[in-house]
Amino acid sequence: MSDALLRDLARRAGIHTDWTDYRGTARSVAPATLRHILAAMALPADSPGDIARSLHRLDDAAAGHTAPPLVTADAGKPVALPVGEIGASRGQLILEDGSRRDVVLDAGPEGRPQMAAIAEPGYHRLIQDHRETVLAVAPPRCFGIADIAPRRRPWGLAAQIYGVRRRGDGGIGDLGGVAVLAEAAARHGADLLALSPCHALFAAEPGRAGPYSPSSRLFLNVLHGDPSLVLGQDRVAGAIAAAGVAEILERCEPAGLIDWAHAGAARLEVLRALFDALDGEPEDCARFRRHAGPALEDHARFEALHAAERGRGGEWSWRRWPEPLRDATSPAVAAFAAEHAREVAFHAFLQWIAHRSREAAQRRAREAGMRIGLMADLAVGMDGDGSHAWSRPGDVMTGLAVGAPPDLINGVGQNWGLTTFSPPALVTGGFAPFLATLRAAMRDAGGVRIDHVMGLARLWLVPEGASATDGAYITYPVTDLLRLVALESHRHRAIVVGEDLGTVEPAFRRQLDRRGVHGMRVLWFEKDERGFLPPAAWTRDAAAMTTTHDLPTVAGWWLDSDIRLRGAIAGRPDGDPAELADRADARAALWRAFQASGAAAGPPPPAGPPATDQVVDAAIRHVARARSRLMILPVEDALGLGDQPNLPGTIDEHPNWRRRLPTDAGQVLDAAPVAARLRTIQRERTRR
Repeated sequence: MSDALLRDLARRAGIHTDWTDYRGTARSVAPATLRHILAAMALPADSPGDIARSLHRLDDAAAGHTAPPLVTADAGKPVALPVGEIGASRGQLILEDGSRRDVVLDAGPEGRPQMAAIAEPGYHRLIQDHRETVLAVAPPRCFGIADIAPRRRPWGLAAQIYGVRRRGDGGIGDLGGVAVLAEAAARHGADLLALSPCHALFAAEPGRAGPYSPSSRLFLNVLHGDPSLVLGQDRVAGAIAAAGVAEILERCEPAGLIDWAHAGAARLEVLRALFDALDGEPEDCARFRRHAGPALEDHARFEALHAAERGRGGEWSWRRWPEPLRDATSPAVAAFAAEHAREVAFHAFLQWIAHRSREAAQRRAREAGMRIGLMADLAVGMDGDGSHAWSRPGDVMTGLAVGAPPDLINGVGQNWGLTTFSPPALVTGGFAPFLATLRAAMRDAGGVRIDHVMGLARLWLVPEGASATDGAYITYPVTDLLRLVALESHRHRAIVVGEDLGTVEPAFRRQLDRRGVHGMRVLWFEKDERGFLPPAAWTRDAAAMTTTHDLPTVAGWWLDSDIRLRGAIAGRPDGDPAELADRADARAALWRAFQASGAAAGPPPPAGPPATDQVVDAAIRHVARARSRLMILPVEDALGLGDQPNLPGTIDEHPNWRRRLPTDAGQVLDAAPVAARLRTIQRERTRR
């Protein structure tokens, strides 16, 4: 079989058949990898006949023989229709508000049909020859800072939900604590509280707590719900007594690190006791369940099935369950759901508690004076063994994992163990899964951070069982996706921040800028060959930050904590001498930048406590002076902590996703040094 035909099919399907590694060496993707990715895109390529049929399928789509159900467009610009053959030159446009108008279809660029511009953003319908196409007409830019706070440069804090403390939380941070922290931050002038992902994980195994490896991004982590916000504290107290877990909760609550397995199991027992004590399903829960529809029912069925399989010693992955249970639409799954209807209802009840908790937290944040409120975090993908992949396998790239090719930091590349959407399935499905995911993230939030935003344009995918080096980039319909982001942003009045750290093509950054997606500018990376950049040189349409959850805190960076930690894992507890020497030079350069910006004066303090407080103060002042429209300060830096929440590339070597804040959410920002730092930010961000 000709590799040339295979590579032609791959390129037509949006797969990059060649790439250049970080050394500048040209690399070609192996034929086996191309076949694997094509198969996941429902384009078989195992034989010349397969390739011919797959090419024919692509040709049909390009010619418009299989018209997509949704087409995106820009408000005020002609609407290009990807249909090659038009049965009529006229049609009827039904706007979202119900008004109708007749339209004429003309030949546009390259002979493709187009219609006159639509000024009104929204989801409209084009009826033509008894065929209906949804036209998603986007505003020019996302809902932005200027729409919320004209002529202002707002700021906020970033926190890990699980790490927030409140009295009675039983050892795991929840949305009740988030509400209290948001109110506390608002008192200091903050306009937003950016949160770690709150996506649904796996209730059957609460010890699997990585927030960026969700079972589904359509639903929430039930361990972060606060039932006292929904059902009242008295009922919760009664449920704790009925469940007999008071001792476990009291033991877990004061700990500095979360015991996910025990604290999570205890919290689920409390939630089950609450559910069992109910006299029927609360009307609001029933209403929530009806509104959420089949997607919630599928998720609840998965959770019940997963727990049952694990309870009998069965497989973790649904792909190794008994064959009838692998298909969410099978009679066997329907029979299980009917037989275990109460268990399915329990998992729907858990989602009701979590969603109403998030609503309450956002409401309290806004009532406290925050202009934006909560900012959600949208993970780049989901666990292929989770509920989304089980219930909607046609949405995802089964057998492939998202990752990254080798780079200077990680010479063997990365495999994040996540699946993601199939580009052809997005187009043929009218972008339904992407829209559902966006709406789930923006619901009850004033903003969203899109993790690895480059994934809207391309992703590195690795076949299961292969090395991360043996992957390939695939292309996504970025123009369509960014239009949908802008449209949903306005409909939810949610600002959008895209995590654009690392290697990002300049052309893509320009696309983000045009669409009003704010990038992230982090202190450690804001430098050029001359040193760290002055605040006036930072990007204007971006969120300025001291650090992120994956990077060292300011105190940890100054103390070389991250270098020594990585060294200890590699068997060199003192750290790599070359890295330490580079960090010493970087410390000197950073302090010079602080002096130049007026954030610090005098000689740099030594690399040790308590001198790090002086460095933290200077770093916060420096970043607060950035010309960026938005500033987000991780709460770890507000408190001057030395440990970062996550150390990439580790599992058990570092307590990832387990660290708790030192004091309760209502008081954590009131300590004198912390309050002084927040006053500094407020003063700098309101300075003209």
